[in-house]
Amino acid sequence: MAEFSLPKNSVVKKGKAHKAAQPGGRMKKFKIYRYDPDSGENPRYDDFEINLDECGPMVLDALIKMKAEQDSSLTFRRSCREGICGSCSMNIDGKNGLACTTAIEDVKGEVKITPLPAMDVIKDLVPDFTHFYAQYASIKPWLQTVTPPPAGKERLQSPDERAKLDGLYECILCACCSTSCPSYWWNSDKFLGPAILLQAYRWLADSRDEMTGERLDSLEDPFRLYRCHTIMNCANACPKGLNPAKAIAEIKKMEAERVL
Repeated sequence: MAEFSLPKNSVVKKGKAHKAAQPGGRMKKFKIYRYDPDSGENPRYDDFEINLDECGPMVLDALIKMKAEQDSSLTFRRSCREGICGSCSMNIDGKNGLACTTAIEDVKGEVKITPLPAMDVIKDLVPDFTHFYAQYASIKPWLQTVTPPPAGKERLQSPDERAKLDGLYECILCACCSTSCPSYWWNSDKFLGPAILLQAYRWLADSRDEMTGERLDSLEDPFRLYRCHTIMNCANACPKGLNPAKAIAEIKKMEAERVL
């Protein structure tokens, strides 16, 4: 379970209550974190009621309905609604996940929704990804080569070489794993975190990439890589079923083998 951290010097107060536009039927209560730094007010939790008979099955459907019918100022990110873009990552009932792939009925009782833990909040359920994306850029997440490509051809891989990328390329950079990691909460200024390290290994595992030594050199650091203590929250939280801890262990193994 991921613990949501509040903005500094803030106290969450009880907020507004919003009734369903069409009451009756199967009613579900939601408690939504609200925070607008421009207002100067403390964060609060607003209560919403949704008629599930008039709503789609996913948490994102409920949020869209709340915004359309009850409070147009409610702010959150969403895009594909298919678990592909990672935009709607948030903390739902104490666990990081995607609102578009989390079924409302999977949450017993009241649904409590907060932004991803350990990130600054831009507004309501929208965290600031600026630092996260800067960390991603720092690993140079693109194919790096020194030899010219074959004339008129792609750089080819065997089926076995391609298979090594399975469980890595599927990462959608939703940050659910990194923001569920206590080591990242404490050291996010220096520790790259599970998501970025999984992405780093994706390029280390790519047979076409020719900068393995340079990539390992950039990761050889007490904080960038070795703050991982294999707590496994990352694998637990990943909505795509990936295992960042395994990717991190493979990087550590590569670092150790080149020393021998």
